[in-house]
Amino acid sequence: MKLILAIINHDDAHGVIQHLTQGGYHVTKLATTGGFLQVGNVTILIGVDNDRLEGAMEIIGKFSNSRRQVIPAAAEMGMGMYSSFPVEVTVGGATAFVMDVEQFQKF
Repeated sequence: MKLILAIINHDDAHGVIQHLTQGGYHVTKLATTGGFLQVGNVTILIGVDNDRLEGAMEIIGKFSNSRRQVIPAAAEMGMGMYSSFPVEVTVGGATAFVMDVEQFQKF
């Protein structure tokens, strides 16, 4: 058995969870915040049998899309003055960790 811990952009989370549920996967959803842009993420936990791991990972990959977004950034111009200018960054997508589960019990 495996545990998938996937961190998904908030904009993609609904679609990922919906398709996982339709595929017969049980999903636990946690609201989290990313460190770089301080935007909302969703972390999902999925316990899967080894033979269903690849199917879950395909769904996560298919419905988690990275995209480019322009954000304001500040640069010091000297003497304590700051200028704000746009910077394009990649956001979205998913980061998934797969861990071995030694034991599983449902109460």
